[in-house]
Amino acid sequence: MAEGILRHSAGDLFEVASAGSNPTGQVHPLAIKVLDEIGIDASGHHSKHLNDFLEKPVDTVVTVCGRADQACPTFPGQVNRYHWGFEDPPKMATGDAELLAAFRQVRDEIRLVFEAFAAGYRQAKMP
Repeated sequence: MAEGILRHSAGDLFEVASAGSNPTGQVHPLAIKVLDEIGIDASGHHSKHLNDFLEKPVDTVVTVCGRADQACPTFPGQVNRYHWGFEDPPKMATGDAELLAAFRQVRDEIRLVFEAFAAGYRQAKMP
């Protein structure tokens, strides 16, 4: 969800990609559903391993899951690092209705933070 929301909010400012330390290769169907509810199409997204990016130029790393900031390596040339520890929706719920509500809650939290992040970045780039 984070990649889709940041790409939607700031894709005109910088390239956005996401990766994890233990990817499954797919995006949770409820993540795709709740992003679609706010006009973001993530149906073509898939999870990637962070090692896929170790050889690429990365200047900013944003971690968003629990203790991901501790598992994420420092990339060569990396200048900035930010961490927002959002909950993992499947760990927040027991039933289907609760799970959908959890995905919506985390989506809204990510959206709030990333839209503010993008607005601040955009303002800092203004002459």
